[in-house]
Amino acid sequence: MKQSIAQAFRFCPRCGTESLTIGEAPFRCEQCDFTFFFGPVSAVGGLVPDADGRLLLLRRGRDPGKGKFGLPGGFVDAGESAEEALRREIEEEVGLQIADCELLVTFPNQYTYKGFTAPVLDLFYVCQLASPTEPSPDEDEVQSAAWRDCDDEILAHMAFESNRLAIELFHRRMLRKDA
Repeated sequence: MKQSIAQAFRFCPRCGTESLTIGEAPFRCEQCDFTFFFGPVSAVGGLVPDADGRLLLLRRGRDPGKGKFGLPGGFVDAGESAEEALRREIEEEVGLQIADCELLVTFPNQYTYKGFTAPVLDLFYVCQLASPTEPSPDEDEVQSAAWRDCDDEILAHMAFESNRLAIELFHRRMLRKDA
């Protein structure tokens, strides 16, 4: 069963009163007037091109989207900037160091994990590597990592729609630069 985070709030976290409006956003307790907004969490994704213009793609080792393609990245931790999270996630997932990154685009996303769907704001960055190094995937998180030409077949097998949209935008911008 898939449900939103708002549907999981059945009781007020402040006073324990049972909600009469389960699933409404924001959550409002009629007893103590506590209000909770279900804003999106932030996640980052890196578009990391090699010298030939291919992008670093991962085959996801975990759900959601296990076995499908994705960009390196992940959730932004509390107290961390998006750029810090991106550097940390790329190093954790594939052992690569990022020298520079520039925001390309943001997209909303829905992240369903263990039956709950949370809203996510995905921030995508174009990244430059500190040195041309081959990825070394973390086997706990990533099945494989490789530089790929992102053709229609690969784009059809992305774990997240937001990743596909970011890659398509990246390619359109690269085509304009070459023209």
